[in-house]
Amino acid sequence: ETKVDMKVNPILLEVFKNRFASISEEMGVTLIRTAFSPNIKERRDLSCAIFDHSGDMIAQAAHIPVHLGSMPLSVKAAIGHGNWEKGDMVILNDPFKGGTHLPDITLVAAVFAESGVPEFFVANRAHHADVGGMSSGSMPLSTSIFQEGIIIPPLKLVEKGAIDRKIMGFLLNNVRTPVEREGDFAAQVMANVTGVRRIEELIAKYGLDKTRFYAGALMDYAERLTRKTILEIPDGSYEFEDVMEDDGISDHSIRVHVRITIQGDTATLDFRECDPQVRGSINAVYAITLSAVLYVFRSLVQKDIPTNAGCLRPINVLTRKGSAVDALFPAAVAGGNVEMSQRIVDVVLGALSHAVPETIPAASQGTMNNVTIGGVDLRKGKPFAYYETIGGGMGASFRCNGESAVHCHMTNTMNTPVEALEYSYPFVVTEYSVRRGTGGHGHHKGGDGIVREIELLSDAEVTVMSERRRIPPYGLFGGEPGSVGKNVIIRNKGIEQKGGKFSASLNKGDRLRIETPGGGGYGPPES
Repeated sequence: ETKVDMKVNPILLEVFKNRFASISEEMGVTLIRTAFSPNIKERRDLSCAIFDHSGDMIAQAAHIPVHLGSMPLSVKAAIGHGNWEKGDMVILNDPFKGGTHLPDITLVAAVFAESGVPEFFVANRAHHADVGGMSSGSMPLSTSIFQEGIIIPPLKLVEKGAIDRKIMGFLLNNVRTPVEREGDFAAQVMANVTGVRRIEELIAKYGLDKTRFYAGALMDYAERLTRKTILEIPDGSYEFEDVMEDDGISDHSIRVHVRITIQGDTATLDFRECDPQVRGSINAVYAITLSAVLYVFRSLVQKDIPTNAGCLRPINVLTRKGSAVDALFPAAVAGGNVEMSQRIVDVVLGALSHAVPETIPAASQGTMNNVTIGGVDLRKGKPFAYYETIGGGMGASFRCNGESAVHCHMTNTMNTPVEALEYSYPFVVTEYSVRRGTGGHGHHKGGDGIVREIELLSDAEVTVMSERRRIPPYGLFGGEPGSVGKNVIIRNKGIEQKGGKFSASLNKGDRLRIETPGGGGYGPPES
């Protein structure tokens, strides 16, 4: 194989940066426009990215941080699955093979050129509103991954362009809402078809060698700028710790600790003092911890660089196998993706606040406020499964107040609009408002949380997984913490205050009220 002797042309580098990113974005648009579930088409709980022949990420769309840092490990697991032929796509969701939690299902497709071997891969990950398991919505207060849903190892769902109906039938037989799932799977297939087509067009225009060369050059470019950013952080060792309030099974808090060592243009993050993995489902697999770290350091880079494998080259992440941030099979992990990932971000930012105080914000709400509701819709006589995360307050910073009522950090989804929610599910939204006065006071004030209250028009099973219900999001440098959140069930016979994590049976006419936390304040309040 002859290597073309090339020098990086900065204009072409920018062209390829935007071409790769726009292909990822177009894949996302295809998936959103063709999906069946409100969780994907309205909330946009999905991510798309492009990878090189070995599974290193070249580019991603600006989708969900917790998906994107972890997807390369899924893609590498899929690549190792076996022989690839043109038109093949591999499906998987196993958290211990690069997944995050079972509802996040990844689909990987290969891009072939004249060489006859895969030269690139495209992949998308979408959160399915139900994948089986012990509770509707597949986000249970579980003690083992086997209670959380169907575990899919790398399997060829699409072979030479045709969906394997046996595998599809098997998957659909294990979920509560098969029609919606099949529609979302088909949307994922079409998103990859779009990505493959666009990369083939790119290769046809510029040639395989040039396309490969600039894919590598983009990783080198991202690495250089990440190293430059780390170089500007003062050398030293910075520590921070916080806790997860409980695991949904016992009331014990779980310590999350990091020591960050900055040495020149490299950063080492040592999580080995975190508590051991717990019985409940808030454990994170290694891929999630890596995602959270990538998200923070990518956010520190001021320039518009591609988020790819190059960003992680100067960063070393140390964990202890069997800890709450690097759980071992068969640990329960449904909430690690959504809740533990947020706390990992909180401690990494907290440690960096000692090093670059004017860059780092106070703690944001620190939870995704996961709500799953499932049952039979009496209006249609069909089962339904609803999943949503609810925004809250962002932490204030040296420069400004925190944003109110937004999705923060590891979730980058939108909300499900009231109209879409009431159209798709047997719900009436009785209140949806900004939770005024919940941001922490300070020189700059933390953002306020959200109130979301839903009345059920059918009996249903409800599971809520949330954090920051007892221990508030921290303020920085004299700023006050944000307010803690509240979970309430309103029944005819009275009001029930609930903890951060609970499952309950609700009857028609009962209401679920979620009040989300505010962000922390920054700097002492002016007296």
